[in-house]
Amino acid sequence: MGDNQRQVFDVSMAIPSHNVSECVDDDGRLKRTGTICTATAHIITAVIGSGVLSLAWAIAQLGWIAGPAVMLLFSFVTYYTSSLLTDCYRTGDPVSGKRNYTYTDSVRSILGGYKVKACGLIQYLNLFGISIGYTIAASISMMAIKRSNCFHESGGKNPCHMSSNPYMIMFGVSEILLSQIPDFDQIWWLSIVAAVMSFTYSGIGLGLGLAKVAATGTFKGSLTGISIGTVTQAQKIWRSLQAIGDIAFAYSFSVILIEIQDTVKSPPEEAKTMKKATKLSIAVTTVFYMLCGSMGYASFGDFAPGNLLTGFGFFNPFWLLDIANAAIIIHLVGAYQVFCQPIFAFIEKWATQRWPESYFITKEFKIPVPSYRHPYKLNMFRLVWRTGFVMLTTVISMLLPFFNDVVGILGALGFWPLTVYFPVEMYIQQKKISKWSSRWICLKMLSMACLMISIVAGAGSIVGVILDLKVYKPFKTTY
Repeated sequence: MGDNQRQVFDVSMAIPSHNVSECVDDDGRLKRTGTICTATAHIITAVIGSGVLSLAWAIAQLGWIAGPAVMLLFSFVTYYTSSLLTDCYRTGDPVSGKRNYTYTDSVRSILGGYKVKACGLIQYLNLFGISIGYTIAASISMMAIKRSNCFHESGGKNPCHMSSNPYMIMFGVSEILLSQIPDFDQIWWLSIVAAVMSFTYSGIGLGLGLAKVAATGTFKGSLTGISIGTVTQAQKIWRSLQAIGDIAFAYSFSVILIEIQDTVKSPPEEAKTMKKATKLSIAVTTVFYMLCGSMGYASFGDFAPGNLLTGFGFFNPFWLLDIANAAIIIHLVGAYQVFCQPIFAFIEKWATQRWPESYFITKEFKIPVPSYRHPYKLNMFRLVWRTGFVMLTTVISMLLPFFNDVVGILGALGFWPLTVYFPVEMYIQQKKISKWSSRWICLKMLSMACLMISIVAGAGSIVGVILDLKVYKPFKTTY
């Protein structure tokens, strides 16, 4: 009887889960309901962020020919490598293979070894850098609101120079408070707010660019970008390389692609749905980027600002600029937490495993919250560690308040390893592509070419920081 029972149990386990239950998928998790539309929306929300604000400056360095061409090149490479990555959601069989829930899970199950640690290190460095970039961007937008109001109140007589430090500290204090909320990044309405805000400020930037071009009746700019004389020959070269890094940053979403794919229902195969969603979202994003970057360059020419919306700061209608900059701040307040939560979770999990008996690390104090059912669970290690992390990113932002340079470095750091190298290596391993075959050679050449682009873009951005530091006094930057 026992053998018969075991036999029946084994047979039931072998039956596909959609026959056993309509409520769960083959991995025992609740049935996924994502479609092409939801996946496309998630990708667009992830991609269109503060990176769009630096595109007018990037095109200004490269000109009307190279600027759009580089943007198209990055869109094509990102689409192609993202398509390779979608085939790595399941290890082995594309229909019934083991699911990988995150980017790192895919690297672990397909590549394994030291590459998992390398991937994790690059990811966390990238997230740490993004938190610094967001602090700088938020403080610039806060100042833009204050300066535009000051400028209009004085009738244009007061240049309204001010330090960015108080605004970075304000942003840091708000992030310290928000970082103490457990699972803040899981709050359901957060991504909706982020999407609305990013489209608001991007749309206002595009609209103001169109309005300025229509008002002047001229398209500024040149075929080869910023002219020698406005900058030196050496600056022209380094700025052009930095612009490539800025454009790369604007397309960085590969890290979260697997997580988005994990929300998609099947059949059809998740990879097929995701390929269509990736194609659609990158097409929409590229058109939007082209319009925002081109209109910003057409408006300002050689003097296109590093941050598009702060460049419009003294133009009417100034209240519209205030709305756009407020939207950036709201978006970045939430986005900072979304990008930092994985770092918080990793360190806290490691500390708990390393010192499981520590009262300081594991003990939670329940604090009653008025008019809220559940008490707040205060953990001393979480309080100290998260506060220290936010303070560190704020201090670094105050030391290096160079938005374009930081964005360029982040783009260069994340583009090759996360968008190209790991997806290509996983695809070769997954599809068992034989060494020295024509396909293997083409994929390796693509990876090497993108590595060279990342190196020169990173070099351009680092030189940009060095040049800025020559005329910079720590903690005394004014705008």
